[in-house]
Amino acid sequence: METIGIRELKNRLSKYVRKVEAGEVVIVTDRGTVVAELVPPGYAARREVALHPGLLELERRGLVRLATRPNDPSLYSIPRQRRSGGETVQEMIDWQRGDR
Repeated sequence: METIGIRELKNRLSKYVRKVEAGEVVIVTDRGTVVAELVPPGYAARREVALHPGLLELERRGLVRLATRPNDPSLYSIPRQRRSGGETVQEMIDWQRGDR
């Protein structure tokens, strides 16, 4: 996701249209205030179905910025390495959460 001002968009419109065609989202600001989002066709419809309405409202209000591409599932894997005490990281998390 890229944020640009109106003047930058006007001066380089073709560049930003190509980025949107490639699947990127471009946020347009006017004096620091978000005034528009340039998104690929069908983007909003896909997001409306997949996301919780409360999350969409937070994004609309500018409190969160949602991902523009899928996450890498490997980011969520917890390594099964043993500490010197013999517990895995997952076992320590389970113990802390009360899943003993």
